[in-house]
Order: sequence, then C-alpha cells, then structure tokens
Amino acid sequence: MITFGGFVFLTKNRELRTVEGKAVGLRSQSAEVFSVLAARPGEIVSKDALMQAVWPDTFVTEDSLTQCIADIRRAFGDDAHAIVETLPKRGYRLNADLLDVADPNPAAGTGAGSRFPQARFILAAILLVAAAIGAYYGAGIWRAAPVRSSDMPRIAVLPFDDLSTGADKGYLSDAVAEGIITDLARSKTYAVIARNSSFRYRDKPTDARQIGDELGVDYLLEGSQQKIADRLEVTVQLVNAHDGSDVWANTYNREIGDLFVVQEEIIRTLADRVGHRIERPLPTSDAAQVSALRYYLMGEDALRKDFSAAGIELMRQLSLKAIAADPNSQFGYIGLAWSYRNDAVFGWHAQEHNRDEALKLAAEYADKAILLAPDDALAHGYRASIHTEAGEVEQALAQYDQAIALNPSDSDVLVHSTDQLLMIGRTDEAIGRIKRAMGIDPFHPDYFHWGMSWALWEKNDCPAALASLRKMSRIPNPAYRMLAGIYACLGNQREAKEALAVFLKDSPDESISKERKHWEKIWTAPGSLDRWIKDMRFAGLPEE
Repeated sequence: MITFGGFVFLTKNRELRTVEGKAVGLRSQSAEVFSVLAARPGEIVSKDALMQAVWPDTFVTEDSLTQCIADIRRAFGDDAHAIVETLPKRGYRLNADLLDVADPNPAAGTGAGSRFPQARFILAAILLVAAAIGAYYGAGIWRAAPVRSSDMPRIAVLPFDDLSTGADKGYLSDAVAEGIITDLARSKTYAVIARNSSFRYRDKPTDARQIGDELGVDYLLEGSQQKIADRLEVTVQLVNAHDGSDVWANTYNREIGDLFVVQEEIIRTLADRVGHRIERPLPTSDAAQVSALRYYLMGEDALRKDFSAAGIELMRQLSLKAIAADPNSQFGYIGLAWSYRNDAVFGWHAQEHNRDEALKLAAEYADKAILLAPDDALAHGYRASIHTEAGEVEQALAQYDQAIALNPSDSDVLVHSTDQLLMIGRTDEAIGRIKRAMGIDPFHPDYFHWGMSWALWEKNDCPAALASLRKMSRIPNPAYRMLAGIYACLGNQREAKEALAVFLKDSPDESISKERKHWEKIWTAPGSLDRWIKDMRFAGLPEE
C-alpha cells in the first residue's frame, strides 16, 4: 500500500482509506485510474495511456476518464486541483510525495505505514494553501489571455441567467447563448464546445478553473439576459478558464428586436479579443423573428424531454406558432421538417400520412427553411437526414458536409450524419464521427450512445452494442427497436421480444414487410438489412 496526505491506498484491492482506517468512497474505475497515476508520481501520464490501462478492451470516451478524475479529486478534497493536476492536451500528473509501506495495518492507526509523516503533511498543506492563495489573487488580476499559435482557442458558452420576472421570464429561453454558440463556431475563430455540455452547468456555482478543466477549454463566456416589456438587457463576461481572470465584460441594452444584432456584436468583440477580426454586415432582426425563435426553442425543448409521438406533435404545434409569429424566418419550418421526418422514420401519425407523404412534407419544409436562411446549419442537417431516408445518398452526404462546415460545433449534426454512413457500410468513419462529436460535447446527450450501438451492431460486436445502449440514462421508446435487434443478435429471445413490445406501443403497425420496404433501397451496406430482418423476425415482429 501507499500513504500520502492522510490517506492510505491499498494497491491490491484498490481501496482508499483514511489513516484511521475509515473507507473513502471511490468508484472501482476511479481507483484504477488513481492506481496508474500513483505508479508514476510526478510524471505526466497521457489520457491515452490512462484509458488503455483502465479500459483496454472497451470503447469509452474521454468523458469516462474526466469523470474518474473528478471522482478522485472529490475523494481527496482536491478542489484546487493541486494533487491531481491537468496538463492541457498532455494528460494528468499526481503531485504527491508517496510513501510505500510493505506490511501495515491501516485500521489500527499505528505503525510507520499508518501515520502520514509530518514533513510530507506540511508539504502537502503548503501546496494546497499556495494553490488557494494563487487562485484567489489570480482571479482579481487582469492579464491578457494566452492564445496558442498551434491551434484555435477552445471556448464554452455557459447558459445565460434569466433575470426577467413575471410573464417575461423564460421568454427567450436559451436563445442568446445558443445563438452565440452557433455563430462562434461558424466564424472559425474558436473551437466551440457543444451546448449539451456547456449547458450542464446551469444553476450551478461557477468555478472557472474546474469547468475549464472538465471541458478542456481556454475560455468561458457567461452572462445574463433580462427582458422588460420590449427592452432586452444582456450582460456578458469572458473569463480565462486557466486562472479565472476576467478578460472582457460588457452590457447591452436594446430593443427586443435587436437580439440578433446583440449576438453579432458579442461575436465580433470576442473575435477581436482572442482570434481574428470578423468583417461582415450586422444582421437585421425584429420582434416577430425573436418570437418565432422563442416558439421554436420551446418545441426543441419539448422534444428533448420527450422523444416520442406525443413530443413530436407538441413540437409541430409550437412550430406552427413560430410560423404564425414570423412566416419569413426559418425557425418554424425547421421544426416542421424534423417532426415529419420522425413521423416517416418511426411510423408515428400513420393515420394522417404514410411514410412517403411525411417525407415529402419534411423535404418541402426543410427547403423552405434553407431558402429563408441559407447559412442555417440545422436546416441543412435536417434536409440531409431527409435525403438519407429518401435514399438520395449523394445529396445526403453533400448536405451533411455543408451543415458541418456551417457549424463545426454542432455535435448533433455530426451524429445524425452517421445514419447515412452506416446505411452504405462506412462504419468505421461513422464511429470516428461519433467519437469526434463526443469530444466536442463531453457531456453529450444519451442518444449518442444509441448511434454508437447501431455502429457496433453493424460491426457484429453485439456485446459492445448492448453496453453502449445501456449507457443511456433512459432509453426512449424508439430506441427499443435497436435494443430488440441487439438482444436478437445475442440470441436472447425473451429480452428481444420484451424490447420490441415497448417499441410497438408507439408504432403498432410495424411489420417485417414494412421494415424491408422501408430500408431495402437505402440500407445498402452488404448483408446488413438481411441481418436486421433476421433479428426482427427472431424478436417476434409480425410478417405483415
């Protein structure tokens, strides 16, 4: 075992205790990570080396390692990150003076191995106090933020606090922050963390260094928005995530219709402070366009909470309200395109329109959105998905490329684009894109695991596919079809039938013949469709 900082780590069974023998909670994988670091104290251990040592035969993302590091720091009370230090783009280092002990009795609290040497205790205390003092004073001293010449600076835009009251509260939801994320990524000035991860810190105390460490970013943009009648006040602050120092702050007080102008001014200032100056005309906007955006965001939020036939219907109704508010903005048409696309894929609302009719409506609305907003990445991404479902492979691939170019930080578009790649057998490329999306979005949504499970099923690695799908905190009804296919692949018929029954609750008319008709022209990866039909038949899907 080894001791340091008043703790004892039992290397054989990976247990952490205090020197008095009290067990300290540390997850098994976190203990494995700590064991690797403890074997090389004072050395930089790369993320790849840690992941290979702890997960040699399992696919995991860096998010798993990040969570383990956070778990270790919590166990040691290492809020200052002085014990386990992050070296950006290099790895982690255990800063501790370790004492190896051959044969101690940690529960007894006596003997050389159970007592932390006084000199080492003093050294550790000095390190922690010094780190705390440095953080305190460093946060109050402005200094220019460093910009690496080798690559773009990385930034996370946190959700803005809504200080509005009464009926005005929640009016704009996350419109300001989401718009900034999209425009920053499009400007090619920053590498931008996806909203799914940066918005995870909503309503939590902001520790710039901790968030920067967890997301691997150089800067944080935080702020607030307040709507009062027809006025909008936005306060924004750019923070150096390495030391917590302020880089820039400003307040904007405008008419509500100037929302998009305010977003653009923020982008320009950020580009000027850290990166390249942006030269482009200010956008025009008005209150009607902002109202349309609000309804669209409400629909998007509804679907995020309930990905089902009911959630899609609510999104559709809110999208219609967006169009009524401003028929000349793209937002409502984007929502309708996505709602009809999902109707086609999952057989929802079949009593109102068949698959071909739903796809036709989806395409019309997506084309309308693109006509109104040619630079909207999401509109192109949804149109690409509709091309995929229609079997229009080349159009889908080209449209996805355009969407990704318009907003490289949109991890959702990246993952959606893998549908087409998997359909045509480019499985490894699809897995690479999902991994890239997970890197952009460290706290990515559950459905990324759904996409990875399909990719692993394509590789006939069904145990790994099942493990991936089980990583979802809640498996939505549509994903139970994939779960049924995986269980069938594993030969678990009872579980396959149970999973398929859940899927059929929202899609009661599905059958083998419909599955084949649906996929035969678009799922051209050699042998995949035949495997899928075999698995669906094994799971009990009716023939007709």
